Amino acid sequence: MDKSAIVLAGGSSSRFGEDKGVVKLAGKPLIGHVVDAVRRIVDETIVVTSSVDRVKKYEKLVPDCVKFVVDTRESKGPLIGALTGFGVASGVYALVVPFDTPFVSREIVSLLFELCVGRSAVIPRWPNGQIEPLHAVYQVKAATAAAEAAVAEGRLDMRGMIERLRGVRFVSTLAIQEFDPELKSFFNINTPLDLKNATVMIKPRKGR
Repeated sequence: MDKSAIVLAGGSSSRFGEDKGVVKLAGKPLIGHVVDAVRRIVDETIVVTSSVDRVKKYEKLVPDCVKFVVDTRESKGPLIGALTGFGVASGVYALVVPFDTPFVSREIVSLLFELCVGRSAVIPRWPNGQIEPLHAVYQVKAATAAAEAAVAEGRLDMRGMIERLRGVRFVSTLAIQEFDPELKSFFNINTPLDLKNATVMIKPRKGR
């Protein structure tokens, strides 16, 4: 098994006001958009969430083949969620992606996996130097060791892991625009206004 996808669904959705995973966009729950975008190009899809109750809600919204794991650590955040996912991933490489990014591009995910062969990670990077560690592919063994080292030193952010990785490849968002001209893949739904904007953004895709 080469490829895993780790969908991070442990956030509190505090800015949105309700659980974003079950909120519908164009008639489909947000978590369903993300899972459907990635599951056909990976060997396994893992959803990391924060409670058994959320598992019970989410498992009704996605195909039966999706695996769920509950993060039981006291410390929360994307690095802890990613580490939890790495711990159960069977793939050599794993995509890490949030559950609130409904426009994730299959083409870009495939590209990141291709570019990650022989590397510890492939991470999109904007021209201003900002990186997208939650839309990236990691070599599971190397990322696990780096994440555990970061957590042991009190670093609970994704950069804490990335700084400890060797052989990271950064791919410019300018190159990614060839596949995703508007870079919709990086659009997160954090607020009701974001959802409203996404409703407009998804309209050209209805015929697909």
